[in-house]
Amino acid sequence: MSETLPAAVTEETLTVSDVASRLSIPVSRVHQLVREGHLLSLKHGGEVVVPAVFLDGNDVVRGLSGTISVLRDGGYDNREILTWLFTEDESLPGSPIGAISAGRHKEVKRRAQAMAF
Repeated sequence: MSETLPAAVTEETLTVSDVASRLSIPVSRVHQLVREGHLLSLKHGGEVVVPAVFLDGNDVVRGLSGTISVLRDGGYDNREILTWLFTEDESLPGSPIGAISAGRHKEVKRRAQAMAF
């Protein structure tokens, strides 16, 4: 799956069990967070991983799940969402996930809403 995604998506990843450990939740709850759209995962190197930038310490980055929901509601699949989140955008500047991580999630969500409709 990762061959068509920007390299930054797989640059630093965490296994599902690493995510569970950081969030202090069971592995099954991490899978539930992915199913519910709070996180995105991908297969890389034969295992399911989550981009490390999706976590801020012991929490999911604020604003990530809302952005994922807006894009899913707009018809984007997980691959397209991952690609968009990690693609550099001169107008931000940087990538949408970088802006979300920097606390500019409302700006990113507005852009996602505009794209989705």
